[in-house]
Amino acid sequence: MRFPLNLTFKKIALAPQIYVRDEAGQVQLYVRQKLLKLREAVNVFADEAQTELKYTLQADRVIDVRTRYHIRDAGGADLGQFRRKSMRSLWKLHCEVSRGDQVVFEIREANPWVKVIDGLIGEIPVVGLLSGYFFNPVYNLMRPDGTTLLRAVKQPALLEGKFTIERVGDLAEADEDLAVLSLLLMLLMERDRG
Repeated sequence: MRFPLNLTFKKIALAPQIYVRDEAGQVQLYVRQKLLKLREAVNVFADEAQTELKYTLQADRVIDVRTRYHIRDAGGADLGQFRRKSMRSLWKLHCEVSRGDQVVFEIREANPWVKVIDGLIGEIPVVGLLSGYFFNPVYNLMRPDGTTLLRAVKQPALLEGKFTIERVGDLAEADEDLAVLSLLLMLLMERDRG
């Protein structure tokens, strides 16, 4: 993939959708989340017309704080698993991405105070509508040793979510898909913020 990647999604939509474009504006991935499923499932396509399914992101259980999401390619091969660390996530977002039993990436929120301020301001009528323009979280995808590889930065926007994924470290090409898909899944979970 050619970085930086630009992600856009509508905040007011029945079925959440994310467009992933490269720096030239070409759609690289189109993400559509299925509605009314007991076990959450997200399909990732190569284009907006949904002609080629590239990946699936599927929860292993019905709504639970310990849900593990399996990230698979179109052929069903398991690329890895995504899991939110539940108790730590109440204050500062922390997710783990693993292959088998080995953690290969972690996703951490850079500044938890943005979440607190956004939550407080977001509850104020009228003023809360503007919080998405001013409070913009940053998420770092890193190795377990703390080396940052990718950074997802929220861009100011009112009626849609806009993020930019930047490469900041040496990420192996074989790991790019798993890393980007993990950030997409995390952003779907955190889409109401900022």
